[in-house]
Amino acid sequence: MTPDLFADTTAEGEQTTGILRKMPTTWLSSQQVQYRLPVGESRLVLNDLIGQTLRLEHSGQIYCLHCGEPTNKSFGQGYCYKHFMSLAQNDSCIMSPEKCHYDAGTCREPAWGERNCMQTHYVYLSNASSLKVGITRGGQIPTRWIDQGAIQALAIARVTTRQLAGFLEVAFKNHVADKTNWRTMLKGSAETLDMPAERDRLFEQARAELDPLIEQYGLSAIQLLTHGAVFEFEYPVERYPEKVSSFNFDKTPVVEGTLVGIKGQYLIFDTGVINIRRFGGYEVTVTTR
Repeated sequence: MTPDLFADTTAEGEQTTGILRKMPTTWLSSQQVQYRLPVGESRLVLNDLIGQTLRLEHSGQIYCLHCGEPTNKSFGQGYCYKHFMSLAQNDSCIMSPEKCHYDAGTCREPAWGERNCMQTHYVYLSNASSLKVGITRGGQIPTRWIDQGAIQALAIARVTTRQLAGFLEVAFKNHVADKTNWRTMLKGSAETLDMPAERDRLFEQARAELDPLIEQYGLSAIQLLTHGAVFEFEYPVERYPEKVSSFNFDKTPVVEGTLVGIKGQYLIFDTGVINIRRFGGYEVTVTTR
């Protein structure tokens, strides 16, 4: 969950111009996920806008979320090329944590690596489009699951570094998917699963890969979690699209329609969907009416 950093607004007919950023969320058990859309220094309370017309118009300008400088193209969901190539958070080991090279002394930003990678991580099972395995820092629970549109999630292992989480993820993904089908997620067609049973099944199937890792790194570094609460999420969606078509500001600068739902980092309109996170750093004018 993300703290309040900007001024909230929901006024009809209001026009706001600024830089898009990832949508922050708040969530309490048994309640719908609450969304806000950051546009510059303002935030639109999106749940209140379900059923209303929303227009997003891209100005053609893109800015790096790190340095604020203009860039002709966005890299890595919101960075200029310089910072896409130099920041540790954009290194290839973020997508493939088992390839972490911190111990080799070649981390792009060792201090960032200490804060973000050499910390407790969790391996989890989530259900957004179907069962998948993934990893996250403890401080990103449950935000990580909400951002991917999961309807269920369960932590299944706790480890001491991001790289160890990557090793476990590799072992598990021999037996379960490690990616979400975003189109299926947006259709709302995922079936509810018995998550503890899926965890136990996966532990058994991956035993040959797990045992050597635990023996090598020790039980203090890798803890399999055989108990724990299943997180369940409800999203503010009036109706799901039968056919998913996506908007792209690079091709279509104006996105407009009736907002019928929000799930993951997607706005769902009666005219199509758009992944807000993908267009971080894009300058847009948002009009509500």
